[in-house]
Amino acid sequence: MRDMIASEAALRDDLAAAFRITHRLGWSESVGNHFSAALSEDGKRFLLNPRWQHFATIGPDDLLDLHSDDTGVLDRPDAPDASAWCIHGAIHRALPRARVILHVHSPYATALACLADPTMLPLDNNTCRFFGRVAYDLDFGGIADAEEEGARIAGSLEDKDVLLMGNHGVTFIAPTVAAAFEDLYFFEKAAQTMILTRSTGQKLAVLSDAVAQHTAEGWRSYAGMADRHFAWQKAQVPL
Repeated sequence: MRDMIASEAALRDDLAAAFRITHRLGWSESVGNHFSAALSEDGKRFLLNPRWQHFATIGPDDLLDLHSDDTGVLDRPDAPDASAWCIHGAIHRALPRARVILHVHSPYATALACLADPTMLPLDNNTCRFFGRVAYDLDFGGIADAEEEGARIAGSLEDKDVLLMGNHGVTFIAPTVAAAFEDLYFFEKAAQTMILTRSTGQKLAVLSDAVAQHTAEGWRSYAGMADRHFAWQKAQVPL
Protein backbone atom coordinates (compact mmCIF):
# COMPACT_ATOMS: atom_id res chain seq x y z
CA MET A 1 0.00 0.00 0.00
CA ARG A 2 2.82 2.38 0.87
CA ASP A 3 4.44 1.73 -2.52
CA MET A 4 1.14 2.41 -4.29
CA ILE A 5 0.73 5.73 -2.49
CA ALA A 6 4.31 6.71 -3.30
CA SER A 7 3.79 5.72 -6.94
CA GLU A 8 0.65 7.85 -7.25
CA ALA A 9 2.40 10.78 -5.58
CA ALA A 10 5.28 10.54 -8.07
CA LEU A 11 2.86 10.33 -11.00
CA ARG A 12 0.93 13.35 -9.74
CA ASP A 13 4.17 15.28 -9.36
CA ASP A 14 5.33 14.45 -12.91
CA LEU A 15 1.98 15.13 -14.56
CA ALA A 16 1.55 18.44 -12.73
CA ALA A 17 5.06 19.46 -13.77
CA ALA A 18 4.26 18.62 -17.40
CA PHE A 19 1.56 21.30 -17.41
CA ARG A 20 3.94 23.95 -16.08
CA ILE A 21 6.70 22.94 -18.49
CA THR A 22 4.32 23.06 -21.43
CA HIS A 23 3.28 26.59 -20.49
CA ARG A 24 6.91 27.66 -20.05
CA LEU A 25 7.63 26.50 -23.61
CA GLY A 26 4.70 28.48 -25.00
CA TRP A 27 2.49 25.50 -25.86
CA SER A 28 -0.42 26.14 -23.49
CA GLU A 29 -3.62 27.80 -24.67
CA SER A 30 -5.51 30.08 -22.28
CA VAL A 31 -7.00 27.67 -19.70
CA GLY A 32 -7.74 24.88 -22.19
CA ASN A 33 -6.10 21.62 -23.33
CA HIS A 34 -5.69 18.57 -21.14
CA PHE A 35 -3.24 15.95 -19.87
CA SER A 36 -4.10 12.72 -18.07
CA ALA A 37 -2.40 9.67 -16.56
CA ALA A 38 -3.78 6.25 -15.67
CA LEU A 39 -3.77 5.15 -12.02
CA SER A 40 -5.29 1.66 -12.36
CA GLU A 41 -3.90 -1.31 -14.27
CA ASP A 42 -6.84 -1.29 -16.69
CA GLY A 43 -6.34 2.44 -17.25
CA LYS A 44 -9.92 3.36 -16.37
CA ARG A 45 -9.04 5.26 -13.20
CA PHE A 46 -7.02 8.29 -14.20
CA LEU A 47 -5.79 11.75 -13.27
CA LEU A 48 -6.92 14.80 -15.26
CA ASN A 49 -6.47 18.54 -14.91
CA PRO A 50 -9.41 20.52 -13.46
CA ARG A 51 -11.69 22.49 -15.72
CA TRP A 52 -10.21 25.82 -16.73
CA GLN A 53 -7.22 25.88 -14.39
CA HIS A 54 -4.22 27.52 -16.02
CA PHE A 55 -1.33 25.18 -16.81
CA ALA A 56 1.14 27.44 -14.98
CA THR A 57 -0.68 26.97 -11.66
CA ILE A 58 -1.32 23.21 -11.61
CA GLY A 59 0.16 21.26 -8.69
CA PRO A 60 -0.05 17.56 -7.78
CA ASP A 61 -3.05 17.98 -5.47
CA ASP A 62 -5.07 19.86 -8.10
CA LEU A 63 -5.44 16.82 -10.36
CA LEU A 64 -8.85 15.15 -10.51
CA ASP A 65 -9.15 11.42 -9.75
CA LEU A 66 -11.70 10.07 -12.25
CA HIS A 67 -13.03 6.76 -13.55
CA SER A 68 -13.90 6.39 -17.22
CA ASP A 69 -16.95 4.20 -16.45
CA ASP A 70 -18.49 6.83 -14.17
CA THR A 71 -21.48 8.12 -16.11
CA GLY A 72 -22.21 10.90 -13.62
CA VAL A 73 -18.88 12.72 -13.84
CA LEU A 74 -20.15 15.68 -15.85
CA ASP A 75 -23.10 16.27 -13.51
CA ARG A 76 -20.94 17.20 -10.51
CA PRO A 77 -19.89 20.71 -9.41
CA ASP A 78 -16.22 19.81 -9.91
CA ALA A 79 -16.81 18.20 -13.32
CA PRO A 80 -13.91 18.22 -15.78
CA ASP A 81 -14.13 19.97 -19.11
CA ALA A 82 -16.56 18.07 -21.37
CA SER A 83 -14.10 17.82 -24.27
CA ALA A 84 -11.41 16.50 -21.93
CA TRP A 85 -13.78 13.85 -20.63
CA CYS A 86 -14.80 12.96 -24.19
CA ILE A 87 -11.24 12.40 -25.43
CA HIS A 88 -9.32 11.24 -22.36
CA GLY A 89 -12.14 9.19 -20.88
CA ALA A 90 -12.60 7.34 -24.17
CA ILE A 91 -8.90 6.63 -24.67
CA HIS A 92 -8.33 5.44 -21.10
CA ARG A 93 -11.45 3.26 -21.34
CA ALA A 94 -10.35 1.62 -24.59
CA LEU A 95 -6.54 1.52 -24.38
CA PRO A 96 -4.95 0.32 -21.12
CA ARG A 97 -1.51 0.86 -22.69
CA ALA A 98 -2.23 4.60 -22.82
CA ARG A 99 -0.77 5.30 -19.40
CA VAL A 100 -0.24 8.99 -20.17
CA ILE A 101 -2.15 11.15 -22.66
CA LEU A 102 -1.05 14.66 -23.63
CA HIS A 103 -3.26 16.78 -25.89
CA VAL A 104 -2.10 20.21 -27.06
CA HIS A 105 -2.56 22.82 -29.78
CA SER A 106 1.14 23.66 -30.02
CA PRO A 107 1.83 26.14 -32.87
CA TYR A 108 3.70 24.09 -35.46
CA ALA A 109 1.83 20.83 -34.84
CA THR A 110 -1.45 22.71 -35.23
CA ALA A 111 -0.22 24.42 -38.40
CA LEU A 112 0.70 21.01 -39.80
CA ALA A 113 -2.75 19.69 -38.81
CA CYS A 114 -4.34 22.46 -40.88
CA LEU A 115 -2.76 21.38 -44.16
CA ALA A 116 -4.85 19.41 -46.63
CA ASP A 117 -2.12 16.78 -46.46
CA PRO A 118 -0.67 16.90 -42.92
CA THR A 119 1.58 13.84 -43.33
CA MET A 120 4.75 13.94 -41.25
CA LEU A 121 7.33 13.22 -43.95
CA PRO A 122 10.77 11.74 -43.15
CA LEU A 123 13.08 14.68 -43.80
CA ASP A 124 15.60 14.60 -40.94
CA ASN A 125 16.34 12.90 -37.60
CA ASN A 126 13.40 14.49 -35.80
CA THR A 127 10.78 13.82 -38.45
CA CYS A 128 12.04 10.25 -38.83
CA ARG A 129 11.52 9.72 -35.11
CA PHE A 130 7.79 9.47 -35.87
CA PHE A 131 7.99 7.32 -38.99
CA GLY A 132 5.19 4.75 -38.82
CA ARG A 133 3.98 6.03 -35.44
CA VAL A 134 1.47 8.72 -36.45
CA ALA A 135 -2.27 8.24 -37.00
CA TYR A 136 -4.32 10.90 -38.77
CA ASP A 137 -7.90 11.86 -37.89
CA LEU A 138 -9.10 14.40 -40.44
CA ASP A 139 -12.79 14.38 -39.52
CA PHE A 140 -12.88 17.63 -37.57
CA GLY A 141 -16.36 18.38 -36.26
CA GLY A 142 -15.79 21.24 -33.84
CA ILE A 143 -14.99 20.96 -30.12
CA ALA A 144 -14.90 17.27 -29.24
CA ASP A 145 -17.74 16.59 -26.82
CA ALA A 146 -19.63 13.67 -28.38
CA GLU A 147 -19.21 10.08 -27.22
CA GLU A 148 -18.87 8.84 -30.80
CA GLU A 149 -16.02 11.27 -31.46
CA GLY A 150 -14.15 10.10 -28.37
CA ALA A 151 -14.55 6.48 -29.49
CA ARG A 152 -13.29 7.34 -32.98
CA ILE A 153 -10.25 9.12 -31.59
CA ALA A 154 -9.45 6.19 -29.30
CA GLY A 155 -9.79 3.79 -32.22
CA SER A 156 -7.34 5.84 -34.27
CA LEU A 157 -4.67 5.30 -31.61
CA GLU A 158 -5.13 1.54 -31.36
CA ASP A 159 -1.72 0.78 -32.91
CA LYS A 160 -0.12 4.26 -32.94
CA ASP A 161 1.45 6.60 -30.36
CA VAL A 162 0.65 9.96 -31.94
CA LEU A 163 -2.61 11.27 -33.36
CA LEU A 164 -2.50 14.33 -35.58
CA MET A 165 -6.03 15.72 -35.46
CA GLY A 166 -6.95 17.58 -38.63
CA ASN A 167 -7.74 21.29 -38.14
CA HIS A 168 -7.26 20.76 -34.40
CA GLY A 169 -3.99 19.71 -32.73
CA VAL A 170 -2.08 16.64 -31.63
CA THR A 171 -2.41 13.89 -29.00
CA PHE A 172 0.31 11.63 -27.60
CA ILE A 173 0.10 8.41 -25.60
CA ALA A 174 3.06 6.87 -23.78
CA PRO A 175 3.97 4.67 -20.80
CA THR A 176 5.34 7.56 -18.71
CA VAL A 177 4.96 11.32 -18.43
CA ALA A 178 8.59 11.80 -19.43
CA ALA A 179 8.19 9.66 -22.57
CA ALA A 180 4.99 11.45 -23.58
CA PHE A 181 6.57 14.86 -23.04
CA GLU A 182 9.63 13.87 -25.07
CA ASP A 183 7.38 12.95 -27.99
CA LEU A 184 5.53 16.26 -27.62
CA TYR A 185 8.84 18.13 -27.61
CA PHE A 186 10.27 16.39 -30.66
CA PHE A 187 7.00 16.36 -32.59
CA GLU A 188 6.74 20.12 -32.27
CA LYS A 189 10.31 20.45 -33.58
CA ALA A 190 9.54 18.00 -36.39
CA ALA A 191 6.36 19.92 -37.29
CA GLN A 192 8.40 23.13 -37.34
CA THR A 193 10.76 21.53 -39.85
CA MET A 194 7.80 20.45 -41.98
CA ILE A 195 6.22 23.91 -41.98
CA LEU A 196 9.49 25.74 -42.68
CA THR A 197 10.56 23.44 -45.52
CA ARG A 198 7.11 23.54 -47.12
CA SER A 199 7.14 27.34 -46.86
CA THR A 200 10.11 27.51 -49.26
CA GLY A 201 7.95 26.24 -52.09
CA GLN A 202 10.82 24.04 -53.23
CA LYS A 203 10.77 20.27 -53.72
CA LEU A 204 11.34 18.39 -50.46
CA ALA A 205 14.22 15.92 -50.11
CA VAL A 206 12.10 13.09 -48.66
CA LEU A 207 14.11 10.15 -47.32
CA SER A 208 13.39 6.61 -48.44
CA ASP A 209 11.23 4.39 -46.24
CA ALA A 210 14.26 2.21 -45.53
CA VAL A 211 16.36 5.13 -44.28
CA ALA A 212 13.40 6.56 -42.36
CA GLN A 213 12.76 3.21 -40.65
CA HIS A 214 16.45 2.77 -39.81
CA THR A 215 16.55 6.25 -38.30
CA ALA A 216 13.36 5.66 -36.33
CA GLU A 217 14.80 2.44 -34.91
CA GLY A 218 18.02 4.26 -34.06
CA TRP A 219 16.05 6.53 -31.72
CA ARG A 220 15.31 3.55 -29.47
CA SER A 221 18.84 3.56 -28.08
CA TYR A 222 18.22 7.13 -26.91
CA ALA A 223 15.21 6.23 -24.77
CA GLY A 224 17.04 7.35 -21.62
CA MET A 225 17.07 10.91 -22.93
CA ALA A 226 13.43 11.37 -21.98
CA ASP A 227 13.96 10.97 -18.24
CA ARG A 228 17.05 13.19 -18.20
CA HIS A 229 15.40 15.89 -20.30
CA PHE A 230 12.19 15.84 -18.28
CA ALA A 231 14.11 16.03 -15.00
CA TRP A 232 15.92 19.14 -16.26
CA GLN A 233 12.66 20.71 -17.44
CA LYS A 234 11.01 20.00 -14.05
CA ALA A 235 13.79 21.86 -12.30
CA GLN A 236 12.92 24.99 -14.29
CA VAL A 237 9.28 25.10 -13.12
CA PRO A 238 9.12 24.75 -9.32
CA LEU A 239 5.59 25.16 -7.99
